Amino acid sequence: MITFDSSFSNSVKLSCWQEIQKRAFDLLFAICGLLALWWLILIAWLAASYDTRSNGFFVQLRVGRNGKAFRVIKIKTMRPMASIDTTVTKLGDPRITALGAVFRRTKIDELPQLFNVLLGHMSFVGPRPDVPGFADNLKGEERAMLSIRPGITGPATLKYRNEEELLVEQDDPEGFNRDVIWPDKVKINLEYIRKWSLQRDLQYIMQTVFK
Repeated sequence: MITFDSSFSNSVKLSCWQEIQKRAFDLLFAICGLLALWWLILIAWLAASYDTRSNGFFVQLRVGRNGKAFRVIKIKTMRPMASIDTTVTKLGDPRITALGAVFRRTKIDELPQLFNVLLGHMSFVGPRPDVPGFADNLKGEERAMLSIRPGITGPATLKYRNEEELLVEQDDPEGFNRDVIWPDKVKINLEYIRKWSLQRDLQYIMQTVFK
């Protein structure tokens, strides 16, 4: 767990009323989403289990609100390869299965995160939850990113929705992700918190679903 320091500028955080609105929205639509899509999650899990010859759920430790670690749940889209140990995924990654590529393209692999939203680990909209090693390096006002729940989608996610294609063009994908993409995502997410509104969250969700 990251030691969370809430002494950053009060201008970069949600008000109590905004937090209530955001959590109420998350709870309502997580319940509705699970009631409507449980069957699709089940089918995707069964298909991924067969495809990867392992548990079809991908569970990984991520950094959440206030630096508290939680386990994110997704549909498994990759098979492990002893020769590749990076957490950075680029276009054409040989670990991605043919079925996994379909799940990733259609975002079906993201559906189990509805359970994370229901449990309060995540929100529908917010910064993507990163593996330990990135959020640990946030300093000063940047740590305001940890004041809200990470999201399934958000403005940074939408800007970098083709991140895998961008990374495949780089000589050093991990370095480019660390030195260029990650700092830009931090700026975008801080601006998201400053300008938060429920209407903006709805717009980001619509852009995610229909783009």
